Amino acid sequence: MAMFNDENFLLSTPSACKLYHDYAEGLPIIDYHCHLNPQYVAADHQFENLSKIWLEGDHYKWRAMRTNGVDEKFITGRETSDWEKFEKWAETVPYTMRNPLYHWTHLELKTAFGVEKLLSPGTASEIYEKCTDMLHQADRSARGLMKHYNVEVVCTTDDPADSLEHHISVAADKTFAVKMLPTWRPDKAMAVENPELYKQYVDKLSAAAGMTIATYADLLSALQKRHDFFASAGCRLSDHGIEEFYAEDVTLEQASEIFDKVYKEGKCISSGEIAKFKTAMLLAFAEMDHDSGWTQQFHYGAIRDNNTRMFRQLGPDTGFDSIGDFTVAKKMSRFFDILASRDKLAKTIIYNLNPRDNELVATMLGNFQDGRYGAGKIQFGSGWWFLDQKDGMERQMNALSNLGLLSRFVGMLTDSRSFLSYPRHEYFRRTLCNLLGSDIDNGLLPLSEIDFIGREIVAGICYGNAKQYFKF
Repeated sequence: MAMFNDENFLLSTPSACKLYHDYAEGLPIIDYHCHLNPQYVAADHQFENLSKIWLEGDHYKWRAMRTNGVDEKFITGRETSDWEKFEKWAETVPYTMRNPLYHWTHLELKTAFGVEKLLSPGTASEIYEKCTDMLHQADRSARGLMKHYNVEVVCTTDDPADSLEHHISVAADKTFAVKMLPTWRPDKAMAVENPELYKQYVDKLSAAAGMTIATYADLLSALQKRHDFFASAGCRLSDHGIEEFYAEDVTLEQASEIFDKVYKEGKCISSGEIAKFKTAMLLAFAEMDHDSGWTQQFHYGAIRDNNTRMFRQLGPDTGFDSIGDFTVAKKMSRFFDILASRDKLAKTIIYNLNPRDNELVATMLGNFQDGRYGAGKIQFGSGWWFLDQKDGMERQMNALSNLGLLSRFVGMLTDSRSFLSYPRHEYFRRTLCNLLGSDIDNGLLPLSEIDFIGREIVAGICYGNAKQYFKF
């Protein structure tokens, strides 16, 4: 009988075990998309206790606690202590069975702290004290944890107006081998839905670029200046969080008029004008990325901030988002086709949030592959957000296998704000090896090729493909 969270966790066949232990287990981590706080890395932040590193900002856990009937004051409240919050999380964990949180929780405790006991109300105090004590040690600081997990590169998520001072500081520190690189996330530069907030943002961007922004042309010039600055700081990727793709007919004059309406006149504009402006901006960003040799990422399909009462109370990214239902194929295709027709289509990674789009995305890739850029120019991103669990990962990899080349996939990322989330790479690697190992032991792939599968496919997906693709 297989045992929970042992050395062969998630590995159901002999070949799966061999692939993981011989080819995947010891590989470094390239975490090319995350939301870590760069200041914590620059300062080598030491976390006060287990709640601080594990519960703060983790809306996955917050959603589970709310569902389990935990009062909000024990989740995000300021009047309750860190221990009280952890105690409520420990009460919730046994009820998360079959949710990926149950797996992640125990993988993180085991790999970061050597704790193999199950978290429950009965073990909460012991685990909290042990892990908190370890977090006070130098090798469990922010940088210490990155070294502990054999992290080679992390790419944070950064606004064009950000100073990147912490990235520059880390890059200058030759005692720290991990690369921390910025990622260009210009969503606010095209968020014209709210004229007041948009004006505030453009003024902030103007100050960061050191130039006056009075026109749409000025806006593009300021963004290009910041894009060049990001490139000088080692940036190799952009990222865009969009509900859907935009591919409207829009002229430079129309984009300029829409900018003037929003920025200069403070007017609310129609949904059609919003779509036109976002089209113009996304195309401009895409051409900047192409000309700089970057990879562009598109995370699409989320409906955010569904609970307006809680949004007013807590703000964004607090656990009130869900999968959206958008018709995207035609606009996605047209957006990429516009860029391809200009020979301005950069390397691209597409992440869908609705699993019904798996086959859609997997077939879209083949329309725009280009051997001039090497293998797998257009990538199907790993299972994202609500899909970054065993079933979601398997469904994404099966769609990619059936309709593209799994072997050229650039693999997993944490997409996390936590320094304890690196076991998600292990979780992915075990799932990948189980998928391929089961095929071998069921006669669907040749056992005689297990070394090639392990060396070229498993090791490639887990590490080598990303290293080659991004050229960090």
